[in-house]
Amino acid sequence: MLSIIVAVARNGVIGDKNALLWHISEDMRFFRRTTSGHPVIMGRKTYESLGRPLPNRQNVVISRTTQEIEGCTVVGSLEQAIALFPAEEEVFIIGGAQIYALALEVADRFYLTRVEHDYQGDTSFPAWDESKWRLLSREEFELGEKYPYPFAFELYERIKE
Repeated sequence: MLSIIVAVARNGVIGDKNALLWHISEDMRFFRRTTSGHPVIMGRKTYESLGRPLPNRQNVVISRTTQEIEGCTVVGSLEQAIALFPAEEEVFIIGGAQIYALALEVADRFYLTRVEHDYQGDTSFPAWDESKWRLLSREEFELGEKYPYPFAFELYERIKE
């Protein structure tokens, strides 16, 4: 099962200069709890922004230029990355924008943190057709422990045609 996990600002921004624009402790814990023990697939720039493989997860990096990254499996395409795992295993797409755009066409689940604030950045989440997805759950927060704006965790599943 292929799942997307992402935090998106109200205006669609997900990052700037290969970095996150906000720090929401609850979202970081949610990400860690949700993806821990599962494979994660990311683009090379996302890997570089992390600086290391994520612990307790098999890290797969999609790259057309890099052949080898210590602690990671490197492949040339999303299709190659997906093929590494059995269909029943939940595998997470964790960025960046190009990989998200490809995954939106084939993902089964979508974990979306809606950050209810606008940010300026150079990277946005690709447009997606909400009519193709069913909202399964939504948990809203007026603000975070150390974050001053509202946000919500949403879980969607693809509507089977």
